[in-house]
Formats: sequence, C-alpha cells, structure tokens
Amino acid sequence: MILLFIPIVGFTQSKDVAVIKNLLNTQAKAWSAGNLEEFMDGYWKSDSLMFIGKNGPKYGWQTTLDNYKKSYPDKSAMGQLNFNIIKVEVLSPTSAFVIGRWELEREKDKPSGYYTLLLKKIKGKWKIVADHSS
Repeated sequence: MILLFIPIVGFTQSKDVAVIKNLLNTQAKAWSAGNLEEFMDGYWKSDSLMFIGKNGPKYGWQTTLDNYKKSYPDKSAMGQLNFNIIKVEVLSPTSAFVIGRWELEREKDKPSGYYTLLLKKIKGKWKIVADHSS
C-alpha cells in the first residue's frame, strides 16, 4: 500500500509544481501586457496578503495593487517582466515555497532582484499569500 502512495504523492507534487510555474508565467505575461489586475489574480485576494519590499511588510490585496499602480503608473514603467524560477518546493498538499529572480526590461534600464513566495492552495487554486521581493 505504501508503494502505491509514494508515486501518487510524487505525481501530485509534480503537477502542483507545474501549476505554480504556470501561475507565475501567467503573471509575467499579464505584467508585460500592462495588466496589473490580471497580474494580481495570482495573489490571495485578502486583507491578510503580505507583501514585503524595501519599505517593510504591507498587508492586503488592495494595498498591494495600489502600491504597484503607484510605483508602475504605465506600461513603459512596467516594462517586460521575466521570472527565473530557481526553486519550487511543495511543502504539503496545501503549501509551497518559491525562490526566484525577477527582471524588468525597460527602455532606459533593466532593474532586477530576487523574490521568495509562500503559496497556499485556497479553494483548490494556488495563490500567493506572502511575497518578499527585493
């Protein structure tokens, strides 16, 4: 019985990793298209969403969206977003941890940094519940 369970767990984790990578790729495409609302679909729509940036932790989905709009007021400021996913670790059937590098390609510069994400499976869908980007 245990031998049957191990392959199922491995398959489920592989499927979850693929779904999480797809979520991040969808976010990058939405960002690059200038669509912040679609980009935010990857986040947990809750006042408990935590985003940690250079100014420390901020809470809430709407706060995060408002901060993005303030920092990136138009498509040229947003540029083209590329994610380099370094590691996706499924911690349990309902939680995962991601480490990666982000890079914006804009007309005049190319800022970049690293991110760590905590994702939870909420109502059957993976959502980012904590984002630490630098």
